[in-house]
Amino acid sequence: MSTPTNRSWQMSGFGLSRLSQVEGKVPEPGPHDLLVRTKAVSLNYKDKMIVDGVLIPDLAFPFVPTSDAVGEVVAVGSAVSRFQVGQRVLGQVIADWPDGDAPPVLHKHTLGSSLSGMLSDHVIFGEDAAVLAPPSLGDIEAATLPIAALTAWFAMAEATRPVPGQTILIQGTGGVSLFALQFATAFGLRAIVTSSSDEKLERARKLGAWQGINYRTQPAWDEAVRELTNGLGVNHVLEMVGGDNARRSLNALAADGRLSIIGLLGAMELSFPIMPFMRNRITVQGLSVGHRRAFERMNQAIEALAIKPVIDKLFGFDEVPQALQHLEKGPFGKIVITTN
Repeated sequence: MSTPTNRSWQMSGFGLSRLSQVEGKVPEPGPHDLLVRTKAVSLNYKDKMIVDGVLIPDLAFPFVPTSDAVGEVVAVGSAVSRFQVGQRVLGQVIADWPDGDAPPVLHKHTLGSSLSGMLSDHVIFGEDAAVLAPPSLGDIEAATLPIAALTAWFAMAEATRPVPGQTILIQGTGGVSLFALQFATAFGLRAIVTSSSDEKLERARKLGAWQGINYRTQPAWDEAVRELTNGLGVNHVLEMVGGDNARRSLNALAADGRLSIIGLLGAMELSFPIMPFMRNRITVQGLSVGHRRAFERMNQAIEALAIKPVIDKLFGFDEVPQALQHLEKGPFGKIVITTN
């Protein structure tokens, strides 16, 4: 083993004050498991929601949070056939969803929520719940893929098929949103990005955004979207906020448009009128990351398209509380913790 002990960040209760670094034994892989030495861990907003007790109020303690990590396989179980020691891998977040329809009870086997998370020197992946990391990405970049990239990919390339020339509305400039923007650009879609920051909108334009709307200076951003599209609306909206924001998202959609529900930054419920939804034949889809086969297809596309994840800020392993606090600042891209 590379170290005699295994450092982890564990929750003993809810709140950052109950998150502390501990040392324990390096876990032993079972017959179908991989022992992985983590190299980098990326954060998602749901990680802070879990630490704060908002998302899983009945969480059992002690608990290691976070779900996204890249690492090197340092040992394999006796029955493992898909991977070898030395390979660089990513964990499939919904560990019991290899392909096809989602499992009947979603999130029953999910890294960082129902299963122990990634903030450890060593973690266990089931061999059927791991994929090879894209060779063109370094550890810091690859760590960002399991939730943010796969969610955007699943919404845009698995649950539907991109049609070049169509218009997509992407809300915000967080991890999922920027991956969606990069995929949209690669797919030949016209992307409209919303943000409260003109500076972030300018950075989004440099990544390929067709138009940007500052929703603070233009609170009726749905009407601005319709003006930009000659009154037609957009073909696809990535809804990141929830609550009443969904009402404007619905108004921004063209007939036969698609509303992908991804985020809940504003509220845990949706609110929109029924008649426009029915009259315009809107398709609403809920997104919960994606399956392993889609992850593998996405990684192949990332290689082919030469996509590079956008990193907002790096933190060391001793700076996990500061990294979680930084999520509140509205990062442009992903926050990554290195474990070396």
